[in-house]
Amino acid sequence: MISKEKKQNYISEMTTQFDKSEAVIVAHYQGLTVNQLDDLRAKMREHGIIFKITKNRITKIALEKTRCKELSNLFTGPTAVALSEDAITSAKILTNFSKENSNLKILGGIMGNDILDVAGVRNVASLPSLDEARAKIVGILRSPAQKIASILLAPASKIAILALEKSKK
Repeated sequence: MISKEKKQNYISEMTTQFDKSEAVIVAHYQGLTVNQLDDLRAKMREHGIIFKITKNRITKIALEKTRCKELSNLFTGPTAVALSEDAITSAKILTNFSKENSNLKILGGIMGNDILDVAGVRNVASLPSLDEARAKIVGILRSPAQKIASILLAPASKIAILALEKSKK
């Protein structure tokens, strides 16, 4: 049994973590081995994500004082929570891990102020990460510049042909 002081510390720690996290994803982990849990935690830690097995009753108390209070109904059974600043990365890691290990069941979560169900978490997981989105934008911006440069570097006859074709339109 946990002492009252440890419970209070746990509640205040969890309240702080729920408040400062941009994304909170709740999952059941029953049936996962210790090695599988360690592997999942290691993947999460690489990206600065906290993956914590919770004490449901006192976690619900911690939730009451936060924007995540709607998630309290998900805290039944063997529950773990992923807390992160990057919702997309945590959703991707958990979704991919749950595909490989059917014992990890995503229950839902919250991103910003939006409550997510299982489908919502999977949708977030399908979004490009910040780095992927930046790469796509750079590619889109570079494309017109490359076309202009190739036209300018083309022989004068090609430019004349291009000008003639444009004037016909």
